[in-house]
Amino acid sequence: MRVEPLLLAIIAIALFFDFSNGFHDCANAVSTIIGTRAMDPRQAIFMSAALNLIGPFLVGTAVAHTIGSGVIVQNVVTPTLLFSALVGAIAWNLFTWREGIPSSSSHALIGGLAGAAIAAAGLGSINVGGLDKIFLSLLLSPLAGVAFGLLLAGAIMRVFVRHHPQRTNALFKKLQILSSAAISLSHGSNDAQKTMGIIALALVAFKENAAFTVDPWVIFACAGAMALGTALGGWRIIRTMSHKMVDLKPFVGFSAETSSAIVIFIGSLLGLPISTTHVVSSSIVGAGMAASPGRVRLGVARNIAYAWVLTLPASALVAGIAYFAMRALIGA
Repeated sequence: MRVEPLLLAIIAIALFFDFSNGFHDCANAVSTIIGTRAMDPRQAIFMSAALNLIGPFLVGTAVAHTIGSGVIVQNVVTPTLLFSALVGAIAWNLFTWREGIPSSSSHALIGGLAGAAIAAAGLGSINVGGLDKIFLSLLLSPLAGVAFGLLLAGAIMRVFVRHHPQRTNALFKKLQILSSAAISLSHGSNDAQKTMGIIALALVAFKENAAFTVDPWVIFACAGAMALGTALGGWRIIRTMSHKMVDLKPFVGFSAETSSAIVIFIGSLLGLPISTTHVVSSSIVGAGMAASPGRVRLGVARNIAYAWVLTLPASALVAGIAYFAMRALIGA
C-alpha cells in the first residue's frame, strides 16, 4: 500500500510536536522535586520519561477525540491545514522554550488548529460548541490548581504544626517521589492524546481511515515521542518553575504535585484537554501562598500569565501565515 509523502510528513511533524511537548513540559513533572532537592535532576527526568510513556495507555482516548472533533469542523480538514496548525504550535513551543517561559503546549496546538482553519475556511470552520467546552476546561483547571494547592498545603501545615521541621521535610521529600510520579503519569495521559487526535484527523483526511479513530500504533508512537522529549528535558523552564517563581519546601512541592495530578487525571477521564503547564504553575502558586504568601514571586508568575494570554493568538497567527504560504507553494 502506497502512503502519501505529505501524510508521512504530517505524522512526522506531529510526532516532533509531541517530542517538543515532552521537552517543553518536562518541567511540569520534575520542577518541584528538583527545586526541593528531593531527587537528583537526572534521576527525576528519567523517571518522568518512563511514566510519560505509560500514561497514554491508562485512560483511553477521550482527549484525542475532543481535539479531533471539538476545535474545528471536520469537513474543512485538509493536509495543508493540519501541517500549518502544527507549524504554528511548534513555532510557539520553541520560542517559549528558548525564552524559558512555561507556556501551554495545549493552547499552542488549539491555537494552531483554529488559526489554520480560519485561514482556510473562515470563522465558520470553528466548532463553537466544542470550543466552549475546551475553553472552559482551560480556564477552570488553573483555578482548580490554585485551590487544591492552597487547601492541601494549608491542611498539611495544620496537621504538622507541632512536628519537627527537619523530620517533616524528610518525610515530604520521600512523598514527593510519589507525587512527582503521579504528575508524570497524568501528563502522559492527557498531553500525548492531543497529538493522537491530530494524527487520527490526518488519517481521515487522507482516507486511510473511514472514520475518526485512534489506532494502537498512533498511541504507541505518540507516547514514545513524548517520553523521548521528556528524557532530554527542558532545563530553562525547569529553572523558572523550580527556583524563580516560589521558594519551595518539600511539603509545598508535594502539595503542588498532588493537586496537579488530581486535576489532570480528572480532565483526562472527562476528555478535557487540560493545560498541564497551567495546572502545575497554578498549583505551585497556590501551595506557595498557603506556606508563605510574601515569598511567592508574583512578578515571575505575572510574566508567565502574559505568555498564557498570548499563546492562542500567537500560534493561530503563525499557523494562518503558514497555511497561506503552503497553499501558494503547493496549490492545495
